[in-house]
Amino acid sequence: MARKNASDDLLAPVTLAVGQEDLLLDRAVREVVAAARAADADTDVRDLTPDQVQPGTLAELTSPSLFAERKVVVVRNAQDLSADTVKDVKAYLGSPAEEITLVLLHAGGAKGKGLLDAARKAGAREVACPKMTKPADRLGFTRGEFRAAGRSATPEACQALVDAIGSDLRELASAVSQLVADVEGTIDEAVVGRYYTGRAEASSFTVADRAVEGRTAEALEALRWSLSTGVAPVLITSALAQGVRAIGKLSSARGGRPADLARELGMPPWKIDRVRQQMRGWTPDGVAVALIAVAEADAGVKGGGDDPEYALEKAVVTIARAARSRGSGSGSGRG
Repeated sequence: MARKNASDDLLAPVTLAVGQEDLLLDRAVREVVAAARAADADTDVRDLTPDQVQPGTLAELTSPSLFAERKVVVVRNAQDLSADTVKDVKAYLGSPAEEITLVLLHAGGAKGKGLLDAARKAGAREVACPKMTKPADRLGFTRGEFRAAGRSATPEACQALVDAIGSDLRELASAVSQLVADVEGTIDEAVVGRYYTGRAEASSFTVADRAVEGRTAEALEALRWSLSTGVAPVLITSALAQGVRAIGKLSSARGGRPADLARELGMPPWKIDRVRQQMRGWTPDGVAVALIAVAEADAGVKGGGDDPEYALEKAVVTIARAARSRGSGSGSGRG
C-alpha cells in the first residue's frame, strides 16, 4: 500500500503523491476523488497532464464558483510543468481555495524539486508511491493487499503469489482480489498453487486472447489444456471478462497515444497496443453479446450449472464468434 504521512485528511487542500509506481499514484487519486464525491456527489474532477496546465490554468480552475461546487484538480507528472506554471502553483499553495482539492503527482528526484519542496513546506498531505523494484517490496505490497481486504494469507501463500505473478503490481492486486472473492478462510500456498501454477505461461489469458481474437479452435485447445493442468475455471472466466471488457473500454475511448489511454482506462501502455490489434473485428453489439456469455459462464462455473467445462466452452465459442461480428476481414488464422 502507498504510505501516507500523519496528516491523513483525504480532503486536505493539497495532496502530494510522490513516486513512480503507477498503481499507487492512481490509487492516491482515486481515494481523494472518492472522498470528495462522498462529501458532494456533484464534485467536478479535472485530471490534467502538464501540457494541459498553462500559466493561468490553475487560477481559472480554482476561481470561486457561483454554486460553490466542490472540485478536485489532479495534475499528473508535476515535475514536467513549465517554469511559469510552477510559479502559479507555488502561489496557489500559499493560499489554497476552499472546496478545492489539488492533487499533485510528482515522480520525485531532482527534476521539479522546487515544486516538491514548496508543497511540503506548505503542509501538503503526502502519499509515498515508490517504484517497487525489489521482490521484498512486492511481497510487502501483497501482504498489505490481503490486510486491506481484511483477509489472512500465509507467508508462503504471499511468496507463491509474487513468484507466480511477477513484478506487475496491477496484476498482483488483481490476483489478491480474485482470491479474496473466491476463497473462504485463510489463503494458503495450496490455494495459490491451484489458481496460479503455470500462470507464468499465462494459460488462462491465452484462452482469453485467442477468444477475443476470434481464433475459435486455438481458444478451445488452450481452454482444454488449461483445465487439464488444473487451472481453476473461475480464473479462466476472470481472464475472459478482462479481455472482453478491455475491448469494450478501448472501443468507446477517445483516440490518443497509448500512454494517455493507459491513464484513462487503467491499463498498461503495452496492453493498449495489444487490445487495439484484438478489437478490429468487434462491434458494440458483439461486446454486449460476449459480456452476457461471460456472465453466464461465471454463473455456470460457480455452481449455477452442472458442467463448468461446457459453460466455458460455450462462452469461448460465443466470444470468438462475436470477435468476428464486424465481418470476415478482421484477420487470418481464425478458427
